[in-house]
Amino acid sequence: MTKLARTFASFFAMAFLAIPLANAQDARPAENAAVATKPVVVFAAASLKNALDTIAKDWEAKTGKKATLSFAASSAIAKQIESGAPADLFISADLKWMDWVAERKLIDDASRKTLLGNTLVLIAPAESTVNLKIEKGFKLAEALGEGRLAMGDPKSVPAGIYGQAALTSLGVWDQVSAKVAGAENVRVALTYVARGETPLGVVYGTDAKSEPKVKVVDIFPADSHQPIVYPVAITASSTNADAKAFLAYLSTPEAAKVFEGQGFTVLK
Repeated sequence: MTKLARTFASFFAMAFLAIPLANAQDARPAENAAVATKPVVVFAAASLKNALDTIAKDWEAKTGKKATLSFAASSAIAKQIESGAPADLFISADLKWMDWVAERKLIDDASRKTLLGNTLVLIAPAESTVNLKIEKGFKLAEALGEGRLAMGDPKSVPAGIYGQAALTSLGVWDQVSAKVAGAENVRVALTYVARGETPLGVVYGTDAKSEPKVKVVDIFPADSHQPIVYPVAITASSTNADAKAFLAYLSTPEAAKVFEGQGFTVLK
C-alpha cells in the first residue's frame, strides 16, 4: 500500500470511529433538555380551572415551559397527594386541606403562600325568575319548592363547607339540609344549575362568572362564613426545578390580571 493510500485509509477509519462519539455527544444535550422541559404538574381546586388554563398557556408562551393541570375538590386532591400522586404544586380552595397536607409533611412549608380570595353566591338558571335577598331567615326553602339545592358536598368539599356555614349562620340550614344535592366539587354543582337540574345552587362568585347559563341571585354576606382563600405550596416530593418558577409566575402582574378577570381577589 502506498503512503498516500495509507493516509486516506487512516483518515476514513478515524472519521468512522468519530461518528458514534459525535452522535453520543449530541444525544446528551437532548436528554438534558427533555429533563429541563418536564411539565410542572399542578393539582388545583376545581374553581380555578378557567384562570389556570389561561395562565398556563401564557406561561408556556413566555417561557417555553409547560404546566400539566389537574382539577378536583381540594379534599380529593389532598388525599391523592397523600397516596403518592406525582404533583409538584397544590392549590387548595381553603386552609383546612392545605393544613391537612402540611401536618403530614407533604408540602414544602417554606414555599406556602395565600394566593387568592373569593366570594360565595346563590345562583339560579339564567332564565329563572327567582328573586331572593340573602339575609337572616330568608325564604330559601320556599324558593326551592320541590327542587334541590346544588352545592359541594358539605362534608368535604370547601365550597360546600363554606355554604353550610353560611346557611347555618343565616338560620336556614335546618330547613334545606335534606334538599341538598351534594356534588363532588363546586364545578359539578355549577353544572347542575346550568342544566336546570336544580333551581338553585351555592357556588363561588368566580364559578358563576364563568358560566353564562346561570345568574347570581345574591351574594352571601362575608361575615356569614370563613374568608374564602386559596393557599398554594410546592409538594415535598417535587423534584421539578420549574415548580418554583411557576409558583413565582402565579404572583406576577400578568397572572394577577387573569385571576382578577375571572373574579378572584389577588392577595398581596
